[in-house]
Amino acid sequence: MNRIQEKMRSGHKLLSIYFTAGYPKLEDTVPVIEALDEAGVDMIEIGLPFSDPLADGPTIQASSTAALKNGMHTELLFRQLKGIREKTDIPLIIMGYFNPVLQYGVEAFCKKCREVGIDGLILPDLPLDVYQEEYEPLFKANGLLNVFLITPQTPNERIRKIDEGSDGFIYMVSSASTTGARDGFGPEQRAYFERIHSMGLKNPQIVGFGISNADTFAQATTHAHGAIIGSAFIKMLTEDGKTGIAPFIRSIRKSP
Repeated sequence: MNRIQEKMRSGHKLLSIYFTAGYPKLEDTVPVIEALDEAGVDMIEIGLPFSDPLADGPTIQASSTAALKNGMHTELLFRQLKGIREKTDIPLIIMGYFNPVLQYGVEAFCKKCREVGIDGLILPDLPLDVYQEEYEPLFKANGLLNVFLITPQTPNERIRKIDEGSDGFIYMVSSASTTGARDGFGPEQRAYFERIHSMGLKNPQIVGFGISNADTFAQATTHAHGAIIGSAFIKMLTEDGKTGIAPFIRSIRKSP
């Protein structure tokens, strides 16, 4: 069983952290993973920086730009991750855009993921239909789960198709805007969370976009299996560096 699937069986609310590979410094990728694992997070999403990150808010865009200036690229990320499974067994997901994967070669990319121990991919601009028609056998042959996103605007019929085509979890985008930390969720978002919960989907849902502290984590996970924090974590990393990781995770785990 894939590590992501094993983690989804956990009885507690899952905390997943997103960070950009090669940020703040080029060689920080593995140290950040190790610090997050030690701090007790449940999953880690490693952002593959891209020059045109349309869905990302200013904080993640800035970290992506900085990582690229640092010299981060796809092959270097795989070199950095070589041997990571000797250090941690935490589920690792690469999140990015499909263009760099295409440039690298989809089959070669999937094989490299298997070699270094990546468990899944989140590629927001790879539609379900295209994935199923062209790439699903490659992903499955290399033990990779592909995670799809839904938004408040996604029709129920489409959500059920995504649920049927998924094997790990569904990335539940909290709003239609770009990524970024927020102070809380309004009535429309809470109604959306409740609506998805009531659909009885077979895959767990993990909420992303807008989670920044213990309060928003608790709100997001009232009806979902877990939540993802990205922008707020990168902001902390920018200000406090790796020494701020453990206190940040402790602050999220606290009851609101």
